[in-house]
Amino acid sequence: MSAFVGVRKQLLTQEQLKELLQSTSNQPNYYFLRWPHKVSGIVEELPEEFPSPEGQMFNGDRELRWKQQKPGLYTVIILSNNGEIAGFTAIDGNWKTQQRAAYGYRTDETRFPRSLIYPESLDPRFSGDKTKTNQPKLAQRYFIDANTSTVHFVALTVEMPQ
Repeated sequence: MSAFVGVRKQLLTQEQLKELLQSTSNQPNYYFLRWPHKVSGIVEELPEEFPSPEGQMFNGDRELRWKQQKPGLYTVIILSNNGEIAGFTAIDGNWKTQQRAAYGYRTDETRFPRSLIYPESLDPRFSGDKTKTNQPKLAQRYFIDANTSTVHFVALTVEMPQ
């Protein structure tokens, strides 16, 4: 598998963004949406109040991020572990990836005013807890410039059960 980091050259409308998110993969997708006053937590479906000013969709081989630039118009970047993606222009670099476990925060964590949401179908690997062996596990993928060994992006991903 080859790493790919790319952007959409043109801004996308709300409808184009939603269509892109729904057509990006045939794997189970997870979403994390951000507004100035709240976050969605990790959810399996786009909420009715979509789109958010920024957010991300991730699965086992890619993460797609969006950010509002003007009312109703969004920039999009994709971080993929499966090579080039049609419709995206590559960001120059000799990219390599490293995947590592990610750990969620427990519901009683005091550093957040409200507990973060995780879907039942995803194992957030709370530190010290037994993992759910038959479920996808939360992970992170580092996108590294192979020439300088600099980490440029850290993408959410999932490890699928064997």
